Amino acid sequence: MTDLGGFHDHVARIDLDDGAVAYEGIDEEDAKKYIGARGLGVKYVFDQGPDVDPLGPENLLAFMNGPLTGTQVTMSGRIAICTKSPLTGTVTDSHHGGWSGARLKWSGFDGLLFEGQADEPVYALVEDGEVELRDASHLWGQGVHDTIDDLEGEIEGGSLGKNLSVMAIGQGGENEVKYACIINEDDRASGRGGTGCVMGNKNLKAVVVKSSTRMPKPKDQETFQEGHKQAMQVIQESDVTAPNEGGLSMYGTNVLMNLTEEMDGLPTKNAKYSSTRSYSDAEGDGERIIDSENVSGENVRENILVDEPTCHSCPVACKKEVEVQTMHKGEELNVRMESYEYESAWALGPNSATDERDKIAVMIDRCNDYGIDTIEAGNMMAQAMELTEEGKLDELDDGIAWGDADEMIDMLGRVAHRETELADHMAEGQEHLAEEFGDVTTDTLTVKNQSIPAYDPRCMKGMAIGYATSNRGACHLRGYTPAAEILGIPEKVDPREWEGKGELCATFQDLHAISDSFDICKFNAFAEGIEEYVLQYNGMTGLDVSEEELMDAGERIYNLERYYNNLAGFDGADDDLPNRFVEGDEHAIPAQGGSEGELAELSKMKDEYYEVRDWENGVVTDEKLDELGIDIGPGTGVSAGDSAAPADD
Repeated sequence: MTDLGGFHDHVARIDLDDGAVAYEGIDEEDAKKYIGARGLGVKYVFDQGPDVDPLGPENLLAFMNGPLTGTQVTMSGRIAICTKSPLTGTVTDSHHGGWSGARLKWSGFDGLLFEGQADEPVYALVEDGEVELRDASHLWGQGVHDTIDDLEGEIEGGSLGKNLSVMAIGQGGENEVKYACIINEDDRASGRGGTGCVMGNKNLKAVVVKSSTRMPKPKDQETFQEGHKQAMQVIQESDVTAPNEGGLSMYGTNVLMNLTEEMDGLPTKNAKYSSTRSYSDAEGDGERIIDSENVSGENVRENILVDEPTCHSCPVACKKEVEVQTMHKGEELNVRMESYEYESAWALGPNSATDERDKIAVMIDRCNDYGIDTIEAGNMMAQAMELTEEGKLDELDDGIAWGDADEMIDMLGRVAHRETELADHMAEGQEHLAEEFGDVTTDTLTVKNQSIPAYDPRCMKGMAIGYATSNRGACHLRGYTPAAEILGIPEKVDPREWEGKGELCATFQDLHAISDSFDICKFNAFAEGIEEYVLQYNGMTGLDVSEEELMDAGERIYNLERYYNNLAGFDGADDDLPNRFVEGDEHAIPAQGGSEGELAELSKMKDEYYEVRDWENGVVTDEKLDELGIDIGPGTGVSAGDSAAPADD
C-alpha cells in the first residue's frame, strides 16, 4: 500500500483466462525505488520471470501511468506499456501520448495488468475504478480506425476527445506480426517492441478508458508550484519547445529531417548512404534521385498541414495533422492523419529510397490502421528491396523495387494479414527474413532484432553506443544523445567524436528512465532538467528526494531492465551494431559527404560505457545490484572482474 501523492494505490489484475478482475495496491517501497509507469511496469514484468514465452499466457501486459501522469505537470499525458517483447526477447516498454494515460489516472487507476489468454476476443472497459471485460468478436478483423469508431458508438455516454480514449490493435496485432503496436486515439502509437503482438495473442482487441477530468492534487502544493512555474519558464524560453516558435512546436519531430540530412547523418537506401544527397551523388548521374526536403517538417507545414492537435497538458503541440490526396494505381486516395513524424517519414521515405510525400502519408496512416510499427515496417521494406536487388528473393517470384511507393502501400496490407509467403516472412522481423533468404550478419539493420531509427550511428557516436546498449533493442529514445549532438542540449558536443559518449549515453539513459517512469514526455528534456524534475516529483508525492537520489532511481530502473535481460540470456555480445556501421568490420560502409569515412568505434565505446556502468561484459554484477538495492531474483552470479556469462533463471 502507498499513500504517496500522485498515486491512487489502485491496480487492476485482469486474468483473461477466466475473466476474473482483482484489485490491489502498490508496495510503497517499490513506488519509491522504481517511481511508476516504466519503472514499476518493468518490476511487474520481472516478477513474472524473465524466462516466460512472450507469446504465452504467462507473459504480463502492463498498462502503467506514473505519479505525474494526468497532472498539471507539462506534457504529462503519457502511458507506458510494459511486457516481454516477441520481437527481441528482451523486456520492453513502449509509450504513447494523447489522453489515454491521463484518463486512466482520472478513472482511478495506476495500472492495468493483463495475464492469461481469452478464449474469444474481448475488450476492457475502464471506468470509475473498475474494469469490465466485454465481447469484441464483432470488432475482430477490423482496423484500428473502424474499431475506435464502433466503440465510441457503443460506450454509453462516451465521446472521443471529451471523456473517452481507446487503445486498440488492428489486423497486425491480431495476426501476431512481431512488431505490431497498440494505437491510441487513431494515430498515437506505442510503436516499438511488439506490444500489439502480445495484445493480439491475448485476444485483447482494445482497452477503453472513460473518465472526466480529475487531476491529482500535489501533496506539497508550494514545492510543486515552484517546480511547475520553473518548468513552464524554461519550456517557453527554449528554441526547441517554445509554443508557436520553437522548432518542435512549429514543425513537429520532423524538424529533424533537414538537420540530419545537412550533417550527413540520415541513413538512406537501407543505410548504404548517410544522406539523400550522398545517394544521388553516387547513383544519380548528376541528377537528384530523392531529396529529404520533400518529406521534411518545413515542407509538410507549407503544403499539407491542416491542424495542430496536442496531448494532455502540453503547450508545445508537436503533432502535425495533415491531409493529402494522391493517386494509387488508378485510385484516388484521400487521407487525413496526424502522425507525419520524423522516424516514420524517414523509414518509409529516404531509407526506402522514396520521397513521395503524400504517398508516405498514406503509408503511415495504413500502418496506424493495421497497427504496425512504422519504423520497423519501413526498415522491413528497405531490407526486402535490397534482397530483391541482390536476387535473394527470386525463389519466391516476389519482391519489391527500390522506392516503389505504390507497391509499399500494398505490401503493408499483405504483411499485416500475412497474405503471401514473402509478407509472412516479413511479419517475423528482419533477422528472420535474413535467415531465410540472406545472411543475418550482412542483411539486417538491427540490434537484438529491432531495427534502427533515423539517426546514422556512423556520424552520431552517441547513437552508436545508445543503439548497442539499449535494453529494448535499437532505439533512439532510451538515451537521446542527439539532444547534445544536434541540438546542443544541455550543451553541444561533437557528434563524430566517440570519446565521452559512453558517459553521455548512460546519463541520458538514466534521465529518460526517470521521465518515462513519471510518465511525462521526453520532449520536456529539451528544456527541463533534473532540478525541475525533483521539485515537481517531490511536490506531487510529498517525498523529499535529492537530485542525486532521483538520478539513482533512474540508474536503478535501467539496471533492473538489464538484469532481466541478463537472466533471459543477453550479455555484451548482444550489445552490437549492424556491421555496415562498425569500424574494422569487413562489411563496413563508411559514411559519405560531410561525414566522409566515419564509422562507429564500437569496441572502444563499449569499454568506456561498461566502465561507467560498472558492468562486466554487459552483465550487471551482483555488487551493482546490491549497491542499487535491487533485491529480487537470483542475481547474475557475476562479480566485478569476472567474465562469466550470467546465471540462468
